[in-house]
Amino acid sequence: MNDFQAPNQDPGSERRLLLTFALTFVVIFITQQVISKYYKPPAPPQPRQEQVQRSSEPAAAAPESTPVASKVTPAGTGAAKQAEGESPAVIENDLYRITFSNRGGLAKSWVLKKYKNDQGQPLELVNPIAAPQYGYPLSLFTYDESLHKKLNDALYVATEDHSGENRTLTFEYSDGDLAVKKKFAFSHSYEVRIETSVTQKGSYVTAYPAWPAGFGDQTEAPSYAAARIDIDREDKVERIALKKVSGSATINGPFNWGSVVDQYFAAAFLPDDPDHVSAVTLHKEIHILKNPEKRDSNEQEPVPVLGIAVGTPGSPTSERIFVGPKALDVISDIRAYSTPASISPQPNGPTLEKLVDFGTFSFFAKPLFLWLRWTYEHWTGNYGWAILVVTLIINVALLPLRISTIKSAMRMQKLQPQVTAINDKYKRYKLTDPRQADKNRELQELYKREGVNPLGGCLPNLLQLPFLWAFYTMLASAIELRHAGWLWIHDLSSPSHVLTILFVVSMFLMQQITPQAGMDPAQQKMMQFTMPLLLGVFTWKLSAGLSLYWAAGNIVGIVQQLAFNKTKFGQEMRAHLQKRALKKR
Repeated sequence: MNDFQAPNQDPGSERRLLLTFALTFVVIFITQQVISKYYKPPAPPQPRQEQVQRSSEPAAAAPESTPVASKVTPAGTGAAKQAEGESPAVIENDLYRITFSNRGGLAKSWVLKKYKNDQGQPLELVNPIAAPQYGYPLSLFTYDESLHKKLNDALYVATEDHSGENRTLTFEYSDGDLAVKKKFAFSHSYEVRIETSVTQKGSYVTAYPAWPAGFGDQTEAPSYAAARIDIDREDKVERIALKKVSGSATINGPFNWGSVVDQYFAAAFLPDDPDHVSAVTLHKEIHILKNPEKRDSNEQEPVPVLGIAVGTPGSPTSERIFVGPKALDVISDIRAYSTPASISPQPNGPTLEKLVDFGTFSFFAKPLFLWLRWTYEHWTGNYGWAILVVTLIINVALLPLRISTIKSAMRMQKLQPQVTAINDKYKRYKLTDPRQADKNRELQELYKREGVNPLGGCLPNLLQLPFLWAFYTMLASAIELRHAGWLWIHDLSSPSHVLTILFVVSMFLMQQITPQAGMDPAQQKMMQFTMPLLLGVFTWKLSAGLSLYWAAGNIVGIVQQLAFNKTKFGQEMRAHLQKRALKKR
């Protein structure tokens, strides 16, 4: 199967971008002539291996352990109960419209009214390619393939109850040997309560409600690569990346919730009894058009599809499922049970907030997002302008660091002839030669005598890295930017090549006017062209929001640099450098 990179979200692209940022600052650091030109940055740490299967039992068999809840004695199978034909049932509120079928007692359509697809229509979350092949939402998963097919093809008798504030929909099936009951309760939220039981020959059968086959917003290969499985265990989320998800692998409890997610949406199961619960991860493959924009082309490519089934083994299942956006203001109000519902009538466990993955700098990225959202809600009413406002404030706050960087770079440029002379004096000696220590001693004495910190031009720049990385992870995770427009841009979460080019041009101008300490003219010209182009290549497919932040930061930096060049210190340094340049001619 081909490997695809998810836009903004795939761990591989995160490591590559982080490595690019690191290399940018390493190059600047190396040019200070303090570190040897042979210095090699350490390799990035390997990602922690996620454990997918907690149980050592084979995936083809149901778990051997039987929870306490399985001691409940099932009722008799009773008379046969089957529908004569297939019929739909529609459940609708302000948030969604779900269309159920009594064939299988499952959801054939799950439309989110407040979110749109790429054509501007209400978003269908049922994957139109994967679901017909591998199962629809709220179908039942069993380890027995023949039973699995029977449960999801049978014609159930459907009954609806409109009494009270909540609406319930019940599906029942019985053939004298097999008895199935599925009950769904709906309220005015993205949650649906699920109660299922399956008995065969008078004994309970392990059958888990499932969200088996991806999401409807996945339309291109990179969007499928953003999928993963999240398991909240003891308030710590295990994020199982796509490549590590095994098909029909069992994850035993206890856990508070288990979910399948893509970049912006999630289907999360919240069991009533988190101590006696298991999940099964589902990993399939479908074929989609390689280029959806070319409708006349039939060229296809394989893509992976993830799903999950969660329930109580060997017993009836009682749980909730959240199907909706990974928006903080939505999922922060939804709590799981940390103790069984029979003990605590209200959910008292962790929220679904950690469905949003803010990455390594989450302690920094999340407040940054909340600040951005507050700016949008109270100031701008547009996320593009909100990004510009936040960018301006960040750069003004970092102005003292930028001034320190500029001063240090200019002083280093002034000392460059003496630094070069010392380096030439010792260049015939190998790096392992003890006399290299004398060179370092002379350089340190020169810096101390002139009051120059050779690291002063680099360390302040490193302090900006958390802002840049936090913006990257925050914009990649924020559903609020999905389909958010700004000027000519229709979606700030998608790439904008115009903004990427603006970022490259602004970085080139920054290189032109910023002092480059420790570089000869040839090196400086190479840096002025190579670094912007290199970063442009790496950011070509990143979100327009990130390109907007970076380009705006460069423009603010250009203005600050030009203003500093007009100060007394700046004019003195530039005059000194120009005088030196005239002497070389």
